[in-house]
Amino acid sequence: MEHAELSVTKSFDIRFSEVDSMGVVWHGHYAIYFEDAREEFGRKYDLEYLMMYDKGFFEPIVELTFKYKRPLIYGMKPEIYIVYRPCDAAKIIFDYEIRDPQTKEVYVTGHSVQIFMDKNTHQLVLTNPEFYEEWKKRWEVEA
Repeated sequence: MEHAELSVTKSFDIRFSEVDSMGVVWHGHYAIYFEDAREEFGRKYDLEYLMMYDKGFFEPIVELTFKYKRPLIYGMKPEIYIVYRPCDAAKIIFDYEIRDPQTKEVYVTGHSVQIFMDKNTHQLVLTNPEFYEEWKKRWEVEA
């Protein structure tokens, strides 16, 4: 099935507090950059964490990967590109690129998978929640 591509590009600054003594971003900050991208995606496409929580679910990350191509250095102003990957399973999947905004040279790529859990029982939800099925239809991203 053909589907729309949902994506967001967000610019950000590499701050002094994010780098090591060599001026290179410490690896642990990439998870935060990816989280910022997911929040920006949620704002743009009405898939925000608090909305999902209000519907009775939370979405822990069960897979998170990074592939480092080039270092990010203090003072850079890269952009992060996030794209939603449709899936039939009860998961939210994203791919990421951190890149130079002018040349589009890629510094880091990544991938994340989130699952649905019932907020009251903390049990894994094996089928897509109704609100998520409706969201996928609204944005025409059914797998």
